[in-house]
Amino acid sequence: MKPVSRSGRFSSGPAADVAAFSESISFDHRLWQHDIRGSVAHATMLHEVGILSSKELKDIRKGLEAIGSEIAAGMFTWKAELEDVHMNIEAELTRRVAAGAKLHTARSRNDQVALDIRLWLRDEIDALSGEVRGLQAALVGLGTRHADVVIPGYTHLQRAQPVWLAHHLLAYAEMLERDLGRLADARRRANVCPLGSGAIAGTTLPIDRERVAVLLGFCDAKGKPCVTQNSMDGVSDRDFLVEFAAAAALLAVHLSRLAEDIILWVGSEFGFVRIDDAYTTGSSLMPQKKNPDVAELVRGKTGRVVGNLMSLLTLLKGLPMTYNRDLQEDKERVFDTADTVRASVRLMAAMLEHTHAVPEACRAAASDPLLLATDLADYLVRKGMPFRQAHHVVGAVVGLAEKWGKRLDQLTVEEFQSVDATFGPDVLGMLNLEAAMARREITGAPGTGEVRRQLTTWRRRLGLKGR
Repeated sequence: MKPVSRSGRFSSGPAADVAAFSESISFDHRLWQHDIRGSVAHATMLHEVGILSSKELKDIRKGLEAIGSEIAAGMFTWKAELEDVHMNIEAELTRRVAAGAKLHTARSRNDQVALDIRLWLRDEIDALSGEVRGLQAALVGLGTRHADVVIPGYTHLQRAQPVWLAHHLLAYAEMLERDLGRLADARRRANVCPLGSGAIAGTTLPIDRERVAVLLGFCDAKGKPCVTQNSMDGVSDRDFLVEFAAAAALLAVHLSRLAEDIILWVGSEFGFVRIDDAYTTGSSLMPQKKNPDVAELVRGKTGRVVGNLMSLLTLLKGLPMTYNRDLQEDKERVFDTADTVRASVRLMAAMLEHTHAVPEACRAAASDPLLLATDLADYLVRKGMPFRQAHHVVGAVVGLAEKWGKRLDQLTVEEFQSVDATFGPDVLGMLNLEAAMARREITGAPGTGEVRRQLTTWRRRLGLKGR
C-alpha cells in the first residue's frame, strides 16, 4: 500500500507505519451518510453564492448519490491510505466528477469532521431517546400486568416497608425520564453548525453559513439557524460529545441498578420474578442453572461506558487551541458509548417484556408484619405521642415479639399494652397489609390508589392506553 501524497508541501507521503497509525477510516467510515449530507448542503450553498455553476452542483450531487448507494450496498472500497471518511469520499468523487475538486472550497477537514460528528450525534440521540421510551413502556407494562403484586421495599438490602411491584418499577421510569431530559439538553447544544469555521480562521470567500445550517436542520425551536460564533471554538469544541457521554454514563448506571434488582429477584433466595428462556442462559456444567445473562451483561457494560467518559475528559484536558490530531481519538469512545447504551436499553426492554412476577413468592415476603413497624409508630403519633418516643416504643414491641418467638401480628392487644398503654384494641388493624397499602395516599407514595394513578399517567404519557 503506497501512502498518498498529503499536499504540494510534501515531496512524499507518510511512512507506511505512520499511515497505519494515523488512519481513522477503520472506524469513522460510519459517518459516511452524514459526510455526504454535509457535502450536498455545502455544494448547494456554494452554488447559491456563485462559486459553483448549476451543472457543477448537479454533477456533484449525482456523484455523491452514486457513492452513497455503493456504500449502502457494501460495494464501495475504503482506502486506508486516504486516512478518513472525508478524503475517501472526496477523492472518489473527484475521480468521477471534475467539479468534485471544487467541493472543498471554503471548508477544512477540521470543520467538516466537527459537522459530521454533530449530525451523527443528533441522529443517535434521537434513536436512543426512542429506545429509552421503549424501556419505560416495558417497565410500565410489567407493572400493569402485575398491578396487584406487592413486594418488600429494601434499604441496606434489608426488608424495610411494603411497596407495590409497580411502584418499584416506576422508580426506574422516573430515572429514565431524567435521562431523556439530559439527552435532550445535550442534543440542543450539539445542534449548532460549525461548517464555515475552516481550519481555524474561517474563509475570505462569501459563503452563507446560515444557509448551510438551515439546509442541515441546525435551527432552534423558532426556526432560526444556529451556527458557531467563534471559528477556533467551532473546530475544537467537543463539549457536546462529553455531555452525551456523561448523560449516557448516567443512563448506563441506571440500567445497571435495574439489572441488579432483576438479578436479585430471579435468584432462589428471592424468587420474585421469572425470565423467559429466550433471555437467559444455562451452565456448561450445572444442568439446573438458568442465569440472567442479559441483566448481568448490561450491568457489566456500564463500566466501559463510564470509562469512555473518562477517556474523553482525559483526551481534552491538555489540548491547546484549536484542532489537534488527538481529537481523532474521540470517535471510537463516543461510537462505543452509543452502541453499548443503545443495545443495553433495547435488550433490557425486551427482557422485561418477557419477565413475569411470581405473586405467591412476592406476597410471602411482603406479608412479614415487621415491614409495618413504621405504621405502628405512625399509629402512636396519631394518638398524640412524639415520633421519637413512638419509634422507641415500637422497637420495644419488636424486641418483645422476638423474645417470645412470635410474629408482630400474633401478639395480643394486652401484650402490646404491656409495653405502652397507648395501644388500643384497634392496633391489630395496623398490621393488615391491604389496609396498610391503602393508607399510603400522599403524592409519590406506594399507596394502592396512588400507584394506580401513576400507572394511568405513565400509560397515557407513553401512548399505552390500549395495552
